[in-house]
Amino acid sequence: MSETLHPTGGYEHVTIVEAGRTAYLAGQCPVDADENVVGVGDLEAQIEQTAANCLAALKAAGARPEDVVRSIVYVVSSDSKVVGGAWHRFFEHRELGPAFNAASTVVGVTTLGYAGQLVEVDLTARLPN
Repeated sequence: MSETLHPTGGYEHVTIVEAGRTAYLAGQCPVDADENVVGVGDLEAQIEQTAANCLAALKAAGARPEDVVRSIVYVVSSDSKVVGGAWHRFFEHRELGPAFNAASTVVGVTTLGYAGQLVEVDLTARLPN
């Protein structure tokens, strides 16, 4: 996009969307249908549950991972390797991965909404006409 911006690990600095319908997904958490946090203390298990929830929410909106135009990943950690590693795990996910090719941000935080929650994903998707 711009020669003055740093190279990325696969995401875009800017995503441009033509006018149309969009879906704003609430932050997706590693929580099952009974509202239990899955994989307490296990970031990998929480990433898998969060990815499954993202896929279900996208499907409910009539969108696919390729339709995502913005993602934000929140990770409970101050260690940049853990925070960046979580983003890369989502980026490499066999089904959800394409959602992270668009404009994307990853943030290390001190806490999230559920006790034991280590990760959360916020997605915005353009909806097909």
